[in-house]
Amino acid sequence: MNNLKKSINLTDGIIWKQILLFALPLLGSNLIQQLYNTVDLIFVGNYLGKEAAAAVGASSLIVTCLVGFFTGMSVGASVVIANIVGSGKKEKLKDAIHTAIGLSFLGGIVLFIIGYIGAPYFLRWMNVPEEILKSAVSYIRIYFLSLISIITYNMGSGIIRAMGNSKTPMYIQLFGGIVHVLMDALFIAIFQNGVNGVAWATLLSQTVTAVLILYYLTHLEGEYRLQFRKIRIHKEILLPILKIGIPSGFQSIVITLSNVLAQYHINSLGVNAIVAFTAYFKVELPVYLPIVAFGQAITTFSGQNVGAGNIERVKKGAKVCILMGIGVTIVSSTLLLIFGRQAFGIFNHDSMVIDYGIRIISTSFPFYWIYVILEVLGDTIRGAGKATPPMAIILSNICVLRIVLLFTIMHFYHDVRGVAITYPITWATTALCMAFYYLKGNWAKKLGTSPTLVEDGGVSNGNDRIKIFK
Repeated sequence: MNNLKKSINLTDGIIWKQILLFALPLLGSNLIQQLYNTVDLIFVGNYLGKEAAAAVGASSLIVTCLVGFFTGMSVGASVVIANIVGSGKKEKLKDAIHTAIGLSFLGGIVLFIIGYIGAPYFLRWMNVPEEILKSAVSYIRIYFLSLISIITYNMGSGIIRAMGNSKTPMYIQLFGGIVHVLMDALFIAIFQNGVNGVAWATLLSQTVTAVLILYYLTHLEGEYRLQFRKIRIHKEILLPILKIGIPSGFQSIVITLSNVLAQYHINSLGVNAIVAFTAYFKVELPVYLPIVAFGQAITTFSGQNVGAGNIERVKKGAKVCILMGIGVTIVSSTLLLIFGRQAFGIFNHDSMVIDYGIRIISTSFPFYWIYVILEVLGDTIRGAGKATPPMAIILSNICVLRIVLLFTIMHFYHDVRGVAITYPITWATTALCMAFYYLKGNWAKKLGTSPTLVEDGGVSNGNDRIKIFK
């Protein structure tokens, strides 16, 4: 069985076309993945009321925070594997796949234990209103049962994408999304399990995707095939994964923690504000997800081309990604500004909630194109094996500066727009810092003269590249 026919060799060919073709399935996969929580919110908002929607919304950032670290690990594994693919080290590819999957199993178990025990403490620390605390704790504890499946899918899909195949993870997510919609209807509309039904639907659908991704990996060609009895942590693979994964994971946590602090201020504005921001994080998805897809594409593009020793192609790819991303972002954000009321009305019919939502998007959406620059440049650098500089830049801006702005602005202007304005301000400062490092830093110079992540004495010229591309 040739499961690698759909792989794309990103080290040759027309750059804009390759990045676009690789990014489109990533966008589809991200849209489907977000469908899970979006469908949850639609069912909860229409069947259970805004207090239940607030309980789900107040819990979501905790889940994102805990999952974020191992999502960073999957980024680390993806970069290392893309680098291996570009440089042509067959034995290392097999070891990398087994190490990554072993790491996902271990991480899922650890996070489940931490999350289940710590749920009430985390939610109280976030200043969740007492009237929704019990429902939020119950929801999040059931949700944590699905973490092993969530992390396994993310790690497995990262492996497949790094090998040049972005379509298969999308198909698997599509099937999982259909299962999720059916389970939401079953548990909420028919069984009337309330907020807990949302979490059970997530558990079942995410388990389906994890099983399918593992099935795919166990049916790869010969030497690359995942074999459960061979799953173990290979130190020589683990170290470069950690070198990239820890900064990337810490970055995810930092961003989420800044959002948790934003949620703290949002919670102080009352239930209507909580529901409005919960809906906002869904309304913004048509703007945000294409940017993420371009970022994921440039990460793999950068990793493969660094493995092949082609740094100039990496730089050209970054320029192409930024231009395409800005164009798409301007169009999508403009459309959502025009049809904002209709968009928020999908998630909640309360007029006060919709008014709050319009205030939020009118503050942030006109500047969303700035986010493209920081995302693409950061992922280009990260894909080249330099995860610490982007992490440091994001830590100082998205975390430290945003926290200072939140407390300062909200002290003088206690309104949803006071929270919303901190986003474009910190996007701009982060983009400026990232651009400065990209232009003046030594990431490209070092990679051009030093061994790659999967070194064996020098940079591969690409002639011994693994033949997994069709």
